[in-house]
Amino acid sequence: MIYATFAQVYDTLMDESLYLKWRDYVQARVAPQPVLELAGGSGSLAGLLAAAGYQPTVFDLSNEMLALADAKLSAKGLQLPLIQGDMRDLSALGEYPVVTCFDDSICYMPDLASVTAVFKQVAAHLPQGGDFMFDAHSLHQMDDLFPGYMYNYQTEDYAFLWHSYAGEVPHSASHDLTFFVYDEAIDAYHPLIETHEERTYPIADYEKALKAAGFTDIEVTADFGTGAVAPDSTRWFFHAKKG
Repeated sequence: MIYATFAQVYDTLMDESLYLKWRDYVQARVAPQPVLELAGGSGSLAGLLAAAGYQPTVFDLSNEMLALADAKLSAKGLQLPLIQGDMRDLSALGEYPVVTCFDDSICYMPDLASVTAVFKQVAAHLPQGGDFMFDAHSLHQMDDLFPGYMYNYQTEDYAFLWHSYAGEVPHSASHDLTFFVYDEAIDAYHPLIETHEERTYPIADYEKALKAAGFTDIEVTADFGTGAVAPDSTRWFFHAKKG
């Protein structure tokens, strides 16, 4: 499963300053209130939102990531709802005034039909006028920057190798993630390997899918909402309201 092994080193690899920017993006658009955070991962953003007065619910596909979130939030004295599930099916959930899906998580959907299914599920759990915010890799990021990208990271306890290459369908990428984790029992490192598949679409396709799900007033920006979309933007940010 995605993040089954990645969860072990996720917090070390993530740039903590990004969570502050996602928090600021939300704060600039909605007042403190309940928030359903899809693909909430290890709870870093949820903790920041809670500290800012929001009431986040963390929803994620990975039980391993939710276990990290539980430990991290508990250490801060926070007891937030943590729900495991696939964001293409939110039928077990109630209504939330705000739904978010950050860190390019929508790009893990295999096709545009699945993206549209997520949008429709989100709309079904928002009141009229409710807010939906998400981000996605740009075409430039997916087509120009990911192919051939390599990143290596090493500590005393593990080594991490990341290699990206172009996927089999348009505007997609495959990420081979290899971890060499130290095992005290055998006094040696052993490899753990995962492959992550991501895909994005032109902005017009996202907008069409949002409209098909019943969203209006669609705002698309870059730079965590502080700038206009440009040809070299690496991540797009979408804010839409349920009509």
